[in-house]
Amino acid sequence: MKLLTVNVGRAVPSEHTDAEDGTGIDKRPVDGPVAVAPPGPKGVAGGGLAGDSVADRRHHGGDDQAVYAYAREDLDVWQRELGRALHNGAFGENLTTSGVEVSGALIGERWRIGGGPLLEVTSPRIPCRTFQGWLGEQGWIKRFTQAGVPGAYLRVLVPGELRAGDAVDVVHRPDHGVTVALTFRALTTERALLPRLLEAGDALHPEARTKALKYVRQRAS
Repeated sequence: MKLLTVNVGRAVPSEHTDAEDGTGIDKRPVDGPVAVAPPGPKGVAGGGLAGDSVADRRHHGGDDQAVYAYAREDLDVWQRELGRALHNGAFGENLTTSGVEVSGALIGERWRIGGGPLLEVTSPRIPCRTFQGWLGEQGWIKRFTQAGVPGAYLRVLVPGELRAGDAVDVVHRPDHGVTVALTFRALTTERALLPRLLEAGDALHPEARTKALKYVRQRAS
């Protein structure tokens, strides 16, 4: 299991978002080490990788969405289905991995990268109109949602440096069964799964936890 590439991007104007600074979704592989650290609170801070722009901080960035990972294997499936090339970083991911079950990872699973940084899985990526506009695929939000392979957001527990080729070692797997893919389904198409998310405890993204608790309260009333 390893990083194929580490990808960063600069914000550019886009007609597909109302964010003042546009979007930083166009990520490209970079050479050499990239520093990764907790960026700070969502709404104020950007992403966790040095040199990477997060333009719409209302919905992206912050400590619990510091890094976004997507598996090359899943990009390859999309390549075949879409009939077009998808470069590493094409989905706006910071880390393009090989041999890692990214969407099958457990919430709270911890990855040691190259013997340095320690990252913790927090939540799935939820598709937005910027993502659809960037890819230029009609009905992309629905299609991506139905596929249920969202990739994972991670928080930075221990800062350090990342580079292409670094090993990804899973050093901790919680004893619950709440995966990134299950969390995605609960937040999108199968709300009845929301109570299960609470099994992930404090590792779960706070916004997902709030939605799960609200659902439980509503069901109990």
